[in-house]
Amino acid sequence: MDAPDLVSLLAGQRLAVLTGAGLSTDSGIPDYRGPDSPPSNPMTIRQFTSDPEYRQRYWARNHIGWRHMAATLPNAGHRALAALERAGVVHGVITQNVDLLHTKAGSRNVVDLHGTYARVVCLSCGTGMSRADLADRLEALNPGFIERAERVGGIAVAPDADAMVSDTSAFRFVDCPNCGGMLKPDIVYFGESVPKARVAEAYSLVDAADALLVAGSSLTVFSGLRFVRHAVAAGKPVAIVNRGVTRGDPLATVKVDGGCSELLALLADELAEVARR
Repeated sequence: MDAPDLVSLLAGQRLAVLTGAGLSTDSGIPDYRGPDSPPSNPMTIRQFTSDPEYRQRYWARNHIGWRHMAATLPNAGHRALAALERAGVVHGVITQNVDLLHTKAGSRNVVDLHGTYARVVCLSCGTGMSRADLADRLEALNPGFIERAERVGGIAVAPDADAMVSDTSAFRFVDCPNCGGMLKPDIVYFGESVPKARVAEAYSLVDAADALLVAGSSLTVFSGLRFVRHAVAAGKPVAIVNRGVTRGDPLATVKVDGGCSELLALLADELAEVARR
């Protein structure tokens, strides 16, 4: 199907939107599974919590990656969804991304399903801090690390704010300044469950909408697919915009194979016009 089918299905509907890594590729953040994605084996929660060497590697790479992600700007797809929210068409966004680009674009009702790169939490006492505050501590322990890594070149940032850095063996990381416990990015790792309250908030967005729009997600993991199944079970139409096949295609009312930026920009123009009539 093509863009007119998408507009026809969603015109006059109040939308919940589910987004994935494919929406942020035009902002320079590669997805995990696309043809231009760097080789990446996302760290599991078990690896992170059980092995200090994994934590050392992660924090060294994240020390580079989070800065690149923080400097990333929203693209036309993010801006289109923010415009549709202002027009009263989009009720809210559920995102599997941790890049905060929806918030940067101006979307107000956003459920960051997998957390964000910008916060760190202690697994023992729950103390939280900003990633910027942690960066100052890590930089003091590892002076010059960023400059040395960037001189080597070839840095590529993954969707979880990880980065490809060749030598992490000398990197020093820190524990919680409050209790000495293990610090972890406030990101849901592979093998880790999304907090129940966050899932409930996302379901509420779908329940309050007339239709669900999926943009840039392969729906490979259940974390996102469950909202498609929930919408279908409630009799709500589902539209999917994504490059390539998704796990939700058999459930979709309309599936458009294409890039998110151009299609969402077109959709925003058309649906906002319908809303003004």
